[in-house]
Order: sequence, then structure tokens, then C-alpha cells
Amino acid sequence: MQAVADAGGRLAPEARRGLANLARISGDFPAALAAVPTLGWEGRRHRVDGDIHRPHGNIAQAVTAFTAARAEAEQHNAAGERAIAQVRLALAVAFTDPDRAADELTLADQLLDGLDQRATTLLAHSAALIKDAGTDDVTDRAQSLHTDIDNAGLPFLTRFTELALAFPHAVRGDHHNLTATLGRLNELTATGDFAYFTDITHFMPHRPLPRPSTTRWLEPEDTVRGRWETLVAERPHHLGICMP
Repeated sequence: MQAVADAGGRLAPEARRGLANLARISGDFPAALAAVPTLGWEGRRHRVDGDIHRPHGNIAQAVTAFTAARAEAEQHNAAGERAIAQVRLALAVAFTDPDRAADELTLADQLLDGLDQRATTLLAHSAALIKDAGTDDVTDRAQSLHTDIDNAGLPFLTRFTELALAFPHAVRGDHHNLTATLGRLNELTATGDFAYFTDITHFMPHRPLPRPSTTRWLEPEDTVRGRWETLVAERPHHLGICMP
């Protein structure tokens, strides 16, 4: 990918995006962010930017990025990219505003209609688990989603489903199921890819990390932790309910 990016040909933007995504997946967020200005529309700069800020719990900035990605896709009449950006927008909003997330997911369903976007559709289902945190026990739905992911041959999405499941468990104070989710995430991230998912899952219920993190955040770890703790703490208040 680096050689293709350096050559500067037709595939260079995709190669640069691939390198940025590899940096993010490995948890090197500064390197991923440094690549964003080089991507342009062809490298899906706004989508990459949103994918960097969402794990930091910086939902407002992620929403801004995904909204820009959707608008740019509309300008280029790129239906598939528009649907991808919309689902990522819904996923980000689901952590902060379940009512708006419901509307965004409805629009996502409309944009996905007629497209061969199985992975994006399944990611939308993960967003729905987050949207329903605090109002529904989503464990059975998550298991069904795992089955759909296996049948579709898209195992990388399993990590996203587990992270999506962790948020409702943290909101409900379901420590038993949260510990089980963490165990599965530890196995799924054992290679180091997406290891920051386990960090976030510890941050949500104010659990200490079992060992120093390998993630290179854009900000101090305590800042990121505080955002995720706040997102969990604010959900019951947002819904007007009391959690045990």
C-alpha cells in the first residue's frame, strides 16, 4: 500500500486510506489522523476522520465528520458511500441521542434499499443495539446478529457487535454480562487489531485496565475514559429513568 501511495497514481488515494485505516486498527490514532489531510474525496477523508474521533468518545466531532462524508457522497452521486456514511452517522448518534438515532437508522434503511451492502447493513443493526441501551435487554438480539454475521462470512464485524453490546450492559449496570463481553473482546483482539475496543469497554463502567494500554490516543487516556464514562452515565438521565 505504501508503494502504491508513493507512486501517486489512480489508486493512491485508496492506498492512503488503507494505510490510515491500518494505523487506526492498530490503535495508532495520531498516525491515522495525520493521514486525513492527504486523502481527499477519493480517499474518503471525512469518513476516516469520523472513524478516528468516535472511539475517543468525541461524538460531536464524529457526527460532523460523517455528516460531511454523506454530503460529499451526495455531491458525487455515490449511493454506496452515502449509505456507508449514514450508517456511521447513526452509529455515532446512538451513543448520545437514541431518538435521533432512530430517525438516522430509518434513513439508513432507505439509503441501503437496493444496494449490495451486507456489511453496512449489519453494522446498522449494531447501532440499533446501542440506540436501545437502557430500554431493552438486547442480549438475544446481539446473539442473533452474531449468527447473521457468521452466515454472511464477515467475522470482523463481531468485534463491533460486542462493543455495541457492552454499552447497554454498562448502562444497565449488568456487570456479569459486561465481564463476559470483555472476555470475548479480549479473544477477538488478541492479535492487537482493534485492541482499543477492550480499552473502551473498560472505560464505560469505570473499570481499571488490567495492563497498560498499547493504544496511542489523540488525548490523554483519562480524557477518553471520562468521555465514555459520561456517555454511560448520561443515558438514564436522557431517558428519564432510574437504573439499579
